[in-house]
Amino acid sequence: MAASHPTDAATTAGPRILLYSDDLDTRAQVRLGVGKRLGRGAPDIRWTETATPAAALTEAEAGGYDLFIFDGEAAKVGGMSLARQVKDEIYGCPPVLVLTGRPQDAWLAAWSDADAVVSQPLDPIELQSTVAGLLARTPAR
Repeated sequence: MAASHPTDAATTAGPRILLYSDDLDTRAQVRLGVGKRLGRGAPDIRWTETATPAAALTEAEAGGYDLFIFDGEAAKVGGMSLARQVKDEIYGCPPVLVLTGRPQDAWLAAWSDADAVVSQPLDPIELQSTVAGLLARTPAR
C-alpha cells in the first residue's frame, strides 16, 4: 500500500488576490485569464471579489493580500483612483495591477502609482504573466 503524502500545493496556501470591478463580466474574465493557480503544482489562488469601492477599500485595509487588481474602468470610483488611495494610505501596500480600457490609457495609470497595467481586451497570456511577475517579487503574507 502506497503512503499518501500531501503535495507542497496542498500544504501551502496560495496567494490572496483582491479583485475590484463593478462589472461581473470583467471579474470573470480576470479570473479565467489568470487561471486557478499560477503554475502546475502551485497552490490555488484565493480570490476575494468586490463590486464597490467601499468594499474594496475595507478589504484592502484589513490586509493579508498579496496583490490587488483594480478595474480602471469601474464607474464612480475607478481602479486608478483606488490604487492611488491604497498606495498612499496602506503601509506595506502589496503590488497593484490596474486594468485600463485601452492601451493608450497606460500613461494615466502612472498617476495611480500602479505597479503594472494591463489593457482591455484582456490577453490571458499577458494577464497571467503580469500577475505571476508581481506575485514573484512579493513575499507571501
